[in-house]
Amino acid sequence: MSEQVQHGVSQHAVKERIWTRDFILICIANFLIFLGFQMTLPTISLYVKELGGSDQLIGFVVGIFTFSALLIRPFAGKALETRGRGLVYIGGLIVVILTVGTFGFLASIALLFLMRIMQGFGWGCLTTASGTVASDVVPSTRRGEGLGYFGLSGNLAMAMGPSIGLALVAVLPFNQFFLICAALPACALLAASQIRFKKGVVKKAPAGGKLLDLYEMSSLKPSILAFFITFTFGGIATFLPLYTAQKGVEGIQWYFLVYAVSVMLTRTFAGQLYDRKGHKAVFLPGTLLVVIAMFLLSWMPGTTGLLIAAFLYGFGFGSVQPALQAWAIDQAPADRKGMANATFYSFFDLGIGIGAISFGQIAHSFGYGSIYMTAGFSVIMAMILYVVMTKEKAVK
Repeated sequence: MSEQVQHGVSQHAVKERIWTRDFILICIANFLIFLGFQMTLPTISLYVKELGGSDQLIGFVVGIFTFSALLIRPFAGKALETRGRGLVYIGGLIVVILTVGTFGFLASIALLFLMRIMQGFGWGCLTTASGTVASDVVPSTRRGEGLGYFGLSGNLAMAMGPSIGLALVAVLPFNQFFLICAALPACALLAASQIRFKKGVVKKAPAGGKLLDLYEMSSLKPSILAFFITFTFGGIATFLPLYTAQKGVEGIQWYFLVYAVSVMLTRTFAGQLYDRKGHKAVFLPGTLLVVIAMFLLSWMPGTTGLLIAAFLYGFGFGSVQPALQAWAIDQAPADRKGMANATFYSFFDLGIGIGAISFGQIAHSFGYGSIYMTAGFSVIMAMILYVVMTKEKAVK
């Protein structure tokens, strides 16, 4: 009961049920935002190639986006508590709309690089705020389940976005394509404007210093684990279309669909499993599936292997990600949920950014297959760290 009280009187009416008006609106907005984003995910590498870029430049263009999001997240998390959810969410959404809409009109990779930095700033604010808003409006006792359903809105977009994006760039010039990608979050802005956001409160700065106050240290363990797992993202989203084309393997559009459907299957039970039994019931089984998927992609025997890897990766990551996020938020005090979410997504972004840049170098030097072998060992490292972390907690 005490944890429920921590969320404040404004959440009293939604303590017993998840599907409230505000939760439905944030899910609709999240779906539209991620649909536009997922359409660009497998196509940005094709655009860089059209502009004359190499695999290394593709890695940097993808990576700089996540690094700029990483830089802004701690400040976004602080602003969520002091300035309110709405300012951070709406402001970030507007920046994303404006930047994505300009992509197709840029004449050089240098300009695209700069615009990706700006997009990252907006994305960092937007996604830090969206996860925090979702956690505000679900019952604390059902947070794992609620965040799983919230993640499902992004997974539905993931099921359609990459395939739609690849189909559209085959028939449309990039300037029209990116305008469509910007129009979707613009529609999300209409839904978001109807959400009753939690207001910020003025707090006295702690004696420990402003820098540490931007991060929630109690959320560090699940955030570090997320880093090693999202390290795999850069290789899949950025280089898989190029890798399958090089290998002559068909079905890249189906990969993203199978992956997303697999993630959606996990949302029906993984969050509830976390709420009942904790992260120990979810983390190691999920990460093992991710490791198998990475090694299968490294081998890439054909379309069947590609789709099996998609299912395993989706099932594994779909189980682990909401559990880690809920774990990070549950550890934090009630007045630092925004900072906890920012901390989690900072490490989330750091993994994607370092992965994308590293994999660009690996692809250039050793070939695309080496990307996924490296990614598999990254997840194994997360599994080892998890065992060490939980063992230390048991001793204490």
